[in-house]
Parts: sequence; structure tokens; C-alpha cells
Amino acid sequence: MRHDLTTLNLVLAIEQTRSITRGAAQEHLALAAASKRLSDLESRLGVQLFERRARGVEPTEAGRALVRHIRSLHASLYALETEVMEFSRGIKGHLRIASNTSAIAECLPPYLVEFSQAHAQIRISLEDLTSAEVQAAVAEGRADVGIFTAPVLDNRVQTWVFARSRLAALVPLKHPLAAREAVSFDDLLAYDLIGLHAGASAQELMREQAAARGQTLNARLQVRGFDGIAQLVESGLGVAVLPEQPAERFTRVFGVRCLRLEESWAERDYYLGVLRQQRLPTVVQRFVDTLIPREKQ
Repeated sequence: MRHDLTTLNLVLAIEQTRSITRGAAQEHLALAAASKRLSDLESRLGVQLFERRARGVEPTEAGRALVRHIRSLHASLYALETEVMEFSRGIKGHLRIASNTSAIAECLPPYLVEFSQAHAQIRISLEDLTSAEVQAAVAEGRADVGIFTAPVLDNRVQTWVFARSRLAALVPLKHPLAAREAVSFDDLLAYDLIGLHAGASAQELMREQAAARGQTLNARLQVRGFDGIAQLVESGLGVAVLPEQPAERFTRVFGVRCLRLEESWAERDYYLGVLRQQRLPTVVQRFVDTLIPREKQ
């Protein structure tokens, strides 16, 4: 079923103005022509889009659903126009990356720098998601590549391990554990834990480990962003588990100590994931080559 943009824009104008007359005027259409377009569209769809009332019109449930899709279409058309226009400015590709917070804070930036310097004409967009959301975005085509930690949840995604990291504990300088060099997870469970939002891989891992010990994670506060966690730890509101590299950096900025977390699960792999297909798009293949040597692909 085909729908022309003029009619769809008319529907949006009518919804905005709550009037067929004003909507027609906004789209520079004669009232009779606008009314026929709307009537023909309702006939094709088999639903009434607007309820006629004394003071104008109100969208039906079907009308509101159609308006949502029209707005989404407008956003997609704008993105399409913007991206195509970039070619006139020398941009010759667009790479959409989805990554979890840990990778962005710990290991991804140097690779982005290397790729950008080698491919200055490729535009990069980066979205911060949970590991599960990253995999879904790649599998559904909303991202070209994904960076995430285990578990691998979707077999539509082809993966490679490209980096390894460790989790560490972050405590205030005057905390009872601050004099140690290393702690166990059992040591941390005695205190309030400050963590990332629900769904973050490290947060879910700690929840699983606490459950395996028959305990509940005392997740007093959950925030977005490691710097926010570090500030809350410095304030004495709890302890935290973060990737070791950013945790070490925070010791130079905040009044906190980074302690080794002596747990086997504290060592984690970062995965690079792409949609499983016979031949990768050129831009995606170049990014994969930046992170993974050809002999390991």
C-alpha cells in the first residue's frame, strides 16, 4: 500500500491544528482537495482517522498511531537527507557504533582515534547502551558494530574477543577497607554498593554473584556514568566495583582508593560484534580490521 507524502503531511497538519481547514491551509491545499485526500486515505486504511466535532476534529486511536509513524518517517527522512548531503562535504561513509559504558571508558577510545585518523572521511556515531541492548541493536540493524561484554545472547551477531579488562573495587580514603591492597567480593557485600543502572553488565554480574552466595546486593544508589559513581564513593555513600583503568584514573581526581578485586569473574573479555553475513560492508570491515588482525578473523 502506497501513501504519498503530501497526504501524510496533511494528516500531521490536521492533528497539529485540530482542523481540516487550517491543516489544508498549512499544507497549501484547497479544502475540497484536502477533504478528498483524507477520505481516500481512510478508505484505503479501512479506519476513521479523525472524529469530526463542533469545534474541529480529534484524532482517533488509529489516527494517533498513524501520526506517530508519520513523525518517525519525518525523522528518518531528515536523517537520510543529512547523511546524503554529507557526501557533498567529502564524507564518504557513516559507521554506527553501539558500546557499553565500560568499553567507552576503558578500551575503545584509542581504536576510535586510530580508525578516525586512517579514515577521516567516514563519520562515526557512538551510542552508549547496555551489553544486551548493544547486541540487539546490531542484530536488528540499528548499529553497524557493537562493543560489549559477556554473555553473548544473539546468534545473529558474529563476535571476536578484542580486549580484556579487570574489575576493581573503589572505596573512600577513610573506609575500613582502604588500607588493603586487595579485597574479595564477600568483603564488599558488607557495605552499601553504588553501581550503574539496571541492565549494566557489571551490575548484573554482581547481582548474580551475590545471589550465588545467598545474599542480596545492597545497591543503595544506581547512577549513569562512572564519574558520578566515583563522586558518590568519595562522599562516603558506599563502595563500588568498576573497570580497573577508569577506577585508577579516579584516584588522581577524587578522594578514593582502587583495590584489586580477587575474584575469577573480575577478569572480563570485550567482544566486537557485527551482524552475521557473508560479506561485511566496506566501512564495517575496515573498523573490524582496526580492532582484529586479519589472521584472527
